Amino acid sequence: MIRKQKIVVIGAGIVGASMTYNLAKRNQDVTLIECNSTVACEVTEKSFAWINTSGRVLQKYRPLYDAALTEYHALEKEIPELKINWHGALTWGVPANFESRVQKLNRQQIIELEPNLMEYPDEAVYAREEGAVDPVWTTKLLADKAEENGAKILFDTKVMKIMIEDAKVVGVHTSNGFIESDVIVLATGAALPELCNPLGLDVPVAPSPSIMIRMKSNENLIHTLISNSQFEARQLTDGMLIAAEDYRDESGENGPEAIGKRTFEILRNGLKGGEKLELESIKVGMRPMPVDGYPIVGFYDQIEGLYLIVMHSAITLAPVISRLAASEIIDNVRVEELECCRLSRF
Repeated sequence: MIRKQKIVVIGAGIVGASMTYNLAKRNQDVTLIECNSTVACEVTEKSFAWINTSGRVLQKYRPLYDAALTEYHALEKEIPELKINWHGALTWGVPANFESRVQKLNRQQIIELEPNLMEYPDEAVYAREEGAVDPVWTTKLLADKAEENGAKILFDTKVMKIMIEDAKVVGVHTSNGFIESDVIVLATGAALPELCNPLGLDVPVAPSPSIMIRMKSNENLIHTLISNSQFEARQLTDGMLIAAEDYRDESGENGPEAIGKRTFEILRNGLKGGEKLELESIKVGMRPMPVDGYPIVGFYDQIEGLYLIVMHSAITLAPVISRLAASEIIDNVRVEELECCRLSRF
């Protein structure tokens, strides 16, 4: 008989929502705490949301990336409402960073995939199995399903302090009172160090800004996900096209607004029908970036009941890692696939 634990998950982005869903469906007493008034208000909202599994990674992390696609397909069967665009990812003109499951396409094949480009390369790499999601909609769906399984969600609630007694978590002080807990899961992304530092815990995670440009689109101008030297873009929905750019600095010509407008003009001029695009917003998201670029997952050895889960590529990895993490918490086991993600590696 599995003991029902009181578990508090802090942070309602894609990682926190995935954790809450996986814990709730296994009959745990879960409370998800979010300081904003809804889910996915921070970096998840500003995510390009590419399920990107074919890139080059260290070999010890490869099993997690290989499992990510399988996890999403299983999640589609588990939650029929889940919408994933399995349109593949088309790449050219950028340094090769592919390891598996890709094919080379010639110019004619690229034209067949993407008929609305104004110019075409001679060849490109196509990751047919990859896809993308609407990050806000997906996070909300996971949170809703967690609630259906008994989870409680507290919005507009800020965690003030994690309470420790005899080197064990006992609960959290929040802006709306004290919540008792056996386990606390920290899924606060780039804000993770803010909660860990008062505990004497140094987690090597820093914010890594990126720019997200949203454009209204009367028709689907892009059919795959395109990544090249000029832009990285895809259709988010039938009426919305999004593009991602690297953040440089806050100066005029390299500031987010200037970069976003340049990317918008590149797409307007680079797509047939692009003149109909309307710029909706340019936002900066603070991605959580562990110092070595790979996830940090697991219990903190010196404080019983404190579980850390933070990662870049959260859209890709959150479903599979959160399921494995939930198993560690509920079954009191160490999952082999997560051993490469421990904080102790630093």
